[in-house]
Amino acid sequence: MEIKGKKAIVFGGTSGIGLAASKLLAEKGATVIAVSRNPDRAGPLPANISTEACDVREREKLSALFAKHAPFDILVSSATGGTRPRGPFLEMDLGGFQGSFDKLWGYANVVRLGTEHLGADGAIVLVSGSPARKAKPGQAALSSVGGAVEALARAIAPEIAPRRINVVAPGVIDTPMQTATGEARKELYRKMTAGNAIPRAGTSEEVAAGILFVIENDFVTGTILDVDGGWLVA
Repeated sequence: MEIKGKKAIVFGGTSGIGLAASKLLAEKGATVIAVSRNPDRAGPLPANISTEACDVREREKLSALFAKHAPFDILVSSATGGTRPRGPFLEMDLGGFQGSFDKLWGYANVVRLGTEHLGADGAIVLVSGSPARKAKPGQAALSSVGGAVEALARAIAPEIAPRRINVVAPGVIDTPMQTATGEARKELYRKMTAGNAIPRAGTSEEVAAGILFVIENDFVTGTILDVDGGWLVA
């Protein structure tokens, strides 16, 4: 796919990985609509990026947004949806565990309602995470939801062809979701990545480069691209 001149909608597009993807697509010449619940947090943006406020769990508002911006060529979602509880499964509040699946429902809403407005050669990218296939203790919720997202994409891929859908699975990434600061933040990331083949946190821009790859490469669909610093091989 030639990005220049295309229209892209990026959910979760005003922070972290989604913001990096929005900026990279804009640099490549796309017109980008960056969507989130709090679009004001994005700060100054290039002229070819506009923002919209929408919660991916609200289907009527989501449908209206798609109709407003139709047709489009690229659909990216990194929106987390709900909370992401951590800790031992046998000690986990089951309401919190269930709530973590808001991410799956949000992705399902985006794909189900957005695909009908997507061009025949369009591309969809969802963002999962490395725990989907290699969970560490305390990551049952992350793993379960990520695995469901990846299974959804593989199941949908043959149904929507020739349009394409892929998943990018990041490892430990330094994003605003992590609230620790200063030396405490650095030490946290050191501990989290100490066993990885690349012992550091990744950047949002590195994940965005993976998102761009599966958009541009027309021979890739129904697959999972790992951008994880060696999480799976550690």
